[in-house]
Amino acid sequence: MKLPLILCGLLAWLVGHVSATALTYKIQANEQACFYAATTRPQEKIAFYFAVQSGGSFDIDYEVTGPGGKIILDGQKERQGDFVFTAQEAGEYKFCFNNEMSTYTDKFVDFEIAVENESKVNLPAKQGSSPEQTSALEESLFKVSGQLSTITRNQKYFRTRENRNFSTVRSTEKRIVNFSLIQIALVICMGALQVFIVRFFFQGARKGYV
Repeated sequence: MKLPLILCGLLAWLVGHVSATALTYKIQANEQACFYAATTRPQEKIAFYFAVQSGGSFDIDYEVTGPGGKIILDGQKERQGDFVFTAQEAGEYKFCFNNEMSTYTDKFVDFEIAVENESKVNLPAKQGSSPEQTSALEESLFKVSGQLSTITRNQKYFRTRENRNFSTVRSTEKRIVNFSLIQIALVICMGALQVFIVRFFFQGARKGYV
């Protein structure tokens, strides 16, 4: 009965040592939006993921700054990014998205900020088990945690691809509808012009006959 308790304890520790924020935010045209995450001590890991789901060319400018105002990450016209860096100082980290390059296009950005302390916990040893067995169990659980993170990232990637493809389909449908309406308007205008020209010729011929 102690082994399941050990597993539950380690999983609870893993969850308790990760602070994450996942949001989908609509950035207006000519807008800059900033979000914040705080670390309690140095050498903590910060994971930063973002992906533009819809709007324009699916690109955005971003910038990550540390407590002293030092720029840690930045990029222009990026569609998505997945970064992990070590916080050298404890304090507040700022994550900004800039859509000032767009004059009229709003953009939806899906992003996640996670602060993680990677220090390992000492598992209580089972009676009659060796430290090597406990260490192997611990490493297996950390390996499973890493594989789950990989699956989560793959799911985010496929979700982004689906949203972008759907946005492209909607844009294409809108263009087809607009082009069809323009064609209908041109056909009506051409028909009206032909009727006007024919009536003008007949009226002119009738006046000449009289």
